[in-house]
Amino acid sequence: MSDNEKVPTELQYTREHEWLRRGPTITVGITHYAQDQLGDITYVELPEVGDEVTAGGTFGVVESVKTYSDLYAPVSGTVTEVNDAAVDDPSLLNSAPYGDGWLVKIEPTGGESELMQPEEYESFVSEVND
Repeated sequence: MSDNEKVPTELQYTREHEWLRRGPTITVGITHYAQDQLGDITYVELPEVGDEVTAGGTFGVVESVKTYSDLYAPVSGTVTEVNDAAVDDPSLLNSAPYGDGWLVKIEPTGGESELMQPEEYESFVSEVND
């Protein structure tokens, strides 16, 4: 997968423009669409390892030169890893939203937001842009 791919097919998506990758833990980031709408990202605030997050609840903030946006957890669980590289260099969210710009890893404990498959998310973004 190229990091410029706008909607990678192996991921699931939320209406708040977060993506998640399933594995032993759930990796979460913001979508290409989200980073494009935000513009140059200048600040990222993330939870601490060990923090509990709730599906649909906020877990952090992304700020850009244009605006700021809350980050919403796609699943409930415990944060097992935080991407310190993205905190130190927020531009990773712009340059590699599906790669080095991931945000957190979560050990799920049950409960998920409404998740979309790639085709559904592409349709959703198309409707938002109309």
